Amino acid sequence: MEQHTSDYFVEQTPPAAKELRVFVHLAENKDAKRWLEAWRNGTLVGFNDETPYSYGRASSFGCCVQFSESSTETTLQKWARFLLRGLLGFDFLHAWRQREKLKHADVIWTHTESQYLAVAAVKVLAGGRAKIIGQSVWLFDKWGSLSFLRKLLYRALIRQIDVLTFLSELNLAAAGKAFPSAQLRLVPFGIPDEVVISPIVRDHEQIKILSLGNDRHRDWLTLIDAVSNHPKISVKILSNTLPRRHIANSKNIELFSAKTNEELKRAFAWATVVCVPLKNNLHASGITAIQEAVLSGVPVVATNTGGLQLYFSGDEIRYVAAKDPKALLTALIEIGTASVDACNMARKAQARLAHPPYIGASDYVRRHVEISRELVL
Repeated sequence: MEQHTSDYFVEQTPPAAKELRVFVHLAENKDAKRWLEAWRNGTLVGFNDETPYSYGRASSFGCCVQFSESSTETTLQKWARFLLRGLLGFDFLHAWRQREKLKHADVIWTHTESQYLAVAAVKVLAGGRAKIIGQSVWLFDKWGSLSFLRKLLYRALIRQIDVLTFLSELNLAAAGKAFPSAQLRLVPFGIPDEVVISPIVRDHEQIKILSLGNDRHRDWLTLIDAVSNHPKISVKILSNTLPRRHIANSKNIELFSAKTNEELKRAFAWATVVCVPLKNNLHASGITAIQEAVLSGVPVVATNTGGLQLYFSGDEIRYVAAKDPKALLTALIEIGTASVDACNMARKAQARLAHPPYIGASDYVRRHVEISRELVL
């Protein structure tokens, strides 16, 4: 059955027997209608599809897809939800409001542990036979620091998850130690990769560094330490999470946030090199920004952490050790001044996208569908 964008938001006819009924449960602020509106007007910044994280592409793989919906809340209801979320570590009330749709799905997909823990809690309390695929991002980075009661609760809920998926081999390995009997799968993340801008030999009179992201594992301080007030380096940081005080004494660093996709495109076109500085992590932090840079034809320097070499090798992007500002500066200068070599490296990174294991949005979604069919059919 062909499924168009509008089908995600209207009452759908019962799917044919061979179709999978997929319910995608996302964070409360990732409402699919609002996502579509922002995508259409160009204010959904990033390389995105008309549906959140491209999950709507599952319709081309024989699935009938529905998304979780945000609710209109009073101030009191919102604070109650926040309070319970802080207490539990996941948004139970948002999932509880989806309980009837959760019950009627064949399989439920979630984007982070915050969603799959909530869905599991709803299943325990309200019942339901839908299979659950739970994607983990941050949970196993912090598993060792969780309280005894949190671990006890999460272990009980994770028993409700049919398959746990991971963006990184490191994350999968950590989960395997904590849950040796769980079904674990590696599902590399991918963004829409249909539009590719060919790399060009860039001017290196002034090294122009673009660094972007809001992830909790961005290591902005190491980047600032490396490049602050360097006479031949200009830096633009696109982030909503970096406090402006950290660049107060750095005359060559500009901090802003892109409001539209056009602003993001101009930033990539301006850059000599994209830098993705990271704190040590297990979950391939930074991979979205790296893929966006690769598709934009800009060479990348990134911290070698999180299992990123699953996605791109050291021949395709330049890796440096974590928390080493001297090594980071050296890499940025070398890539920023070796125009031809940097261009060739960017070409190799783009060529990587055309070879297995594929890491585009369609393959990311296809892997979800394949796992779902194993569970359901």
